[in-house]
Amino acid sequence: MNIDFTKNTDGLVPAVIQDVSTKNVLMLGYMNQEAFKKTQQTGKVTFFSRSKKRLWTKGEESGNFLNLVEMKLDCDNDTLLIQAEPLGPTCHTGTDTCWAEENTVSYGFLSKLENVITNRVENADVADSYVARLFQKGINKLAQKVGEEAVEVVIEAKDNNDELFLNESADLLFHYLMLLQAKGYRLNDVVNVLRSREK
Repeated sequence: MNIDFTKNTDGLVPAVIQDVSTKNVLMLGYMNQEAFKKTQQTGKVTFFSRSKKRLWTKGEESGNFLNLVEMKLDCDNDTLLIQAEPLGPTCHTGTDTCWAEENTVSYGFLSKLENVITNRVENADVADSYVARLFQKGINKLAQKVGEEAVEVVIEAKDNNDELFLNESADLLFHYLMLLQAKGYRLNDVVNVLRSREK
């Protein structure tokens, strides 16, 4: 990795710290060559403190270390993206991130869709909401609907109409997210099971 430590007169490069699992940005720190080498050697993310004028390993006092997973260099060779596993809160104030956000997993649009389903179940008028009506019919009807959508995906997979296959796949995923919630789970619970099987 050819990092350009000379671009800034102080010999430091910004290091953006990202949670390897949630992909949330946890904090921003600065590294010089020595901090970079120590991070590589120890597997604990280490910075150069501009206020203390010395190296400091995140968690050296609190125990909330950042375990190094991967480092990437940007296109200008002067900024690091460090993926790490946080052992506890990252911010010195005790929050998960330095932006006082919870370090929760987000699957982008799928997480948004989960929240829409939750909102419709809790707040929508049954007469106006397909989701609310289906939930009102109970778990057996939801499970049946997922089964029907799965069969339709299989049928379309055997044909050559990609548009129909993708539409039926979307229907299956949508109804599966509903079934998960009806059982008291979220997509992340399934992801955690898959992660536990990783070798």
